[in-house]
Amino acid sequence: MRKKRGPLGAIIITLLLVGFCIFGYFKWYYVFSDGTKTGQLNRVSKTGYVFKTYEGEMILLGYGNKSTSGTVQSNEFKFSIRNKEVFEQLREYAGRRVTVHYKEYFGTLPWRGYERSIVDSVELADDTGITSDEEFIL
Repeated sequence: MRKKRGPLGAIIITLLLVGFCIFGYFKWYYVFSDGTKTGQLNRVSKTGYVFKTYEGEMILLGYGNKSTSGTVQSNEFKFSIRNKEVFEQLREYAGRRVTVHYKEYFGTLPWRGYERSIVDSVELADDTGITSDEEFIL
């Protein structure tokens, strides 16, 4: 003879399922950060064993903090690219200064890329760091 589950068991299972769905949304689909970065494009490639994804890397130049006063430091910005057109555009800009728009998520998904930051658009930047669409005002 099989025991029937009471309403308490169904409520607990439902709450666990809803909790997992909420966790999954915030972990993999909620946009945590949205912004732009400018730097020299270092690498763009298509990688992966099962899911072929587009990956890239930029070198961000900046000035050092107080402990390294007066020195120039460089930081790497690693990102994934969802769109093939953006990948092709970045491949043309290899080695040049670019401004990318990205969205950052809390977690990664294998079909979205290896990195938490996903680039969705790119613009060529000139040597002053101003994108071609902006006007220089003194």
